[in-house]
Amino acid sequence: MKSVGGLTSIKYALNVGKATGYKNLYLALSSKNTCKTCALGMGGQSGGMRNEAGEFPEVCKKSFQAQLTDIQPEIPLSLFKEKSIADLKAMRPMDLERLGRLNYPMFKRKGGTHYEPLSWNEALERIVAKLKATDAERSFFYCSGRSSNEAAFLLQLFVRLYGTNNVNNCSFYCHQASGVGMGTTLGTSTATVDLEDLKHADLIFVIGANPASNHPRFVKELMRCNWKGGHVVVVNPLIEPGLVRFSIPSSVRSMITRGTDIAGTYLQPHIGGDIALLKGIAKAVVEKNGTDSHFVTNYTNDFESYKDDLLATSWEQIVAISGITKESICDLADKYIKAEKVIFAWAMGITHHDHGVANVESIVNLALLRGMAGKLHAGLLPLRGHSNVQGIGSVGVTPVLKEKVLEKLQQMLGKTLPAKAGMDTMECMQAAHDRKVDTAFLMGGNLYASNPDSTFSEEALNRIPFKVFLNTTLNQGHLFGVDEEIIILPVAARDEEKQSTTQESMFSFVRLSDGGIVRLDNVRSENDIICDIAIGVLEEKDIKFSEYKKHNNVRKAIAASIPGFENIEKIGDTKKEFEVKGRILHEPVFPTPDNKANFKTIAIPPLKGEKGEFRLMSIRSEGQFNSIVYEEYDLFRKQQERWIVLMNPADISKLGIQENDFVTLKNATGSMDKLKVKAFDIRAGNLAAYYPEANILIPHTTDSRSKTPSFKAVAVQVTVTP
Repeated sequence: MKSVGGLTSIKYALNVGKATGYKNLYLALSSKNTCKTCALGMGGQSGGMRNEAGEFPEVCKKSFQAQLTDIQPEIPLSLFKEKSIADLKAMRPMDLERLGRLNYPMFKRKGGTHYEPLSWNEALERIVAKLKATDAERSFFYCSGRSSNEAAFLLQLFVRLYGTNNVNNCSFYCHQASGVGMGTTLGTSTATVDLEDLKHADLIFVIGANPASNHPRFVKELMRCNWKGGHVVVVNPLIEPGLVRFSIPSSVRSMITRGTDIAGTYLQPHIGGDIALLKGIAKAVVEKNGTDSHFVTNYTNDFESYKDDLLATSWEQIVAISGITKESICDLADKYIKAEKVIFAWAMGITHHDHGVANVESIVNLALLRGMAGKLHAGLLPLRGHSNVQGIGSVGVTPVLKEKVLEKLQQMLGKTLPAKAGMDTMECMQAAHDRKVDTAFLMGGNLYASNPDSTFSEEALNRIPFKVFLNTTLNQGHLFGVDEEIIILPVAARDEEKQSTTQESMFSFVRLSDGGIVRLDNVRSENDIICDIAIGVLEEKDIKFSEYKKHNNVRKAIAASIPGFENIEKIGDTKKEFEVKGRILHEPVFPTPDNKANFKTIAIPPLKGEKGEFRLMSIRSEGQFNSIVYEEYDLFRKQQERWIVLMNPADISKLGIQENDFVTLKNATGSMDKLKVKAFDIRAGNLAAYYPEANILIPHTTDSRSKTPSFKAVAVQVTVTP
């Protein structure tokens, strides 16, 4: 297969420089600010194009895409006069993003057809008045992964003092299942490895993830694994070209050789067949006596019941549900048994199921079998999405605080905080749909497009009388579900902050961003906005939020209340970045009550879909990040448009149609009409369509344990469209 990446990424970077000005782009990329896209981590005090290992140059196309958005000029106020909300609603998400930056608070009256500008004072006065008039339990607060630790901490602090725990974040729709699944097995919710561990692994599993499109610099680590004689295993129902062969622009060797082979083994299970596959590998390891008996005996619980279940599970069931032959599974088990340092990485192809937690527990089970947890250069790595999604959870943006955090916060405040558990993200949406929410405060992101069941999402948001958005650009969330009163506040991007801020990578490494770049004259820091609102609502009675306008004071409070973050207190002065204490597990001592890891016995769930139905997964393109679409063209998959469905050629033939014909996908949740069919290397019986467009088909039911929707596994009927 032809290599992807490489020169096309370089060409894109040159085009961004041409559009934004090469000086502006270089200033943004080289400044001491963390990357604004994925949580792999780049930037900070070592410089904008260095990772936490200090390697240079570390930059990818995702970084350029984010900078292109932020370096745009302001949206002229005349546009809001010319274009109604209906006009803007008809635009493509990509075109909304390219309108420019928000630079003025915008207001939409109930029943209004246009947004109109407000002064900052008037906007904040309206927000304060609404919050004061709202029963705290009839409100909810949401934070995306792009916010800083400082802003996130202030938000959850204000919300709890306001009188509710209805504060949550975007992880409920991405990696919450990872946190829950790792918590039940290992007693932790974050990666057990650091970046250095990746450089020594001799076998890396990449399960339910497409880092070529979503975490490009992670592919560099996979490339290095191959170069030093290691092996990369990819598990994905689709053959992703970027995971077969990839050209790394920052690697001279990769560019000269016109790309590097990535996957040494590529398995394509059925959508929803991961547990069967993982149990199959584990069964083969046990049958081949490949278990690390010393580790299992001394450092784990419940192995015997887990082993008995494995041996009782038939190969016929494993093969039928996974779609992978016994021979392929046993061959992979042999490779696993021979490896000495193994890392398991996964993303939303694992978590976005109604058994997402069980998927994660199954991965951990496999790691525990051979002692690949609590070991140097081996372990578990959930590939987190947004740049600070892990950090905002660490500092308390969650409806249920960890016991130690709650205790320390109450001690610091000298006040008892609300005890009732808050609502998770879907509970907030359901409450809104039931007309039990009066006010919503949405800091970053695009909650409308992030939700499954687009019809439900729009209805729920429409039933909230007053919503506040904090964003840098316009998105569909400002246009769908906005019949009632709306205020949009324009915020500074990370590198525009007037004071330094911090962010946490997926490796639990906390970086310091200097900020300091001036692009617009009327945007404000999220910290200042939260403080001004808190001062107005709480009137400085319980705590003086005016003091928290100084970020060093916020960091002092974080250090006093968040275990592991003690070193954040002085980071603004010392510039010394750090690893969160107690997170990376290089010894087999686990943060569980007895310091042992736990095997979990898990039944293989049946595949979704009745006779004649297909299984559908939603996917992101190379030209997007989360719900943000930067370009319609999906470079690596060579797809020119987004209203398409990827289908196995054999399935196309069975339907009696040809590529580029049209079909309709339908289920009880909704319908995607007249989708263009595109032939793709995906396991037969399975389909893929782009997110967030495919949300119309995703039910808003969730995994009972993680409260995460099943974006990656939905049964649909396919009918040919005349």
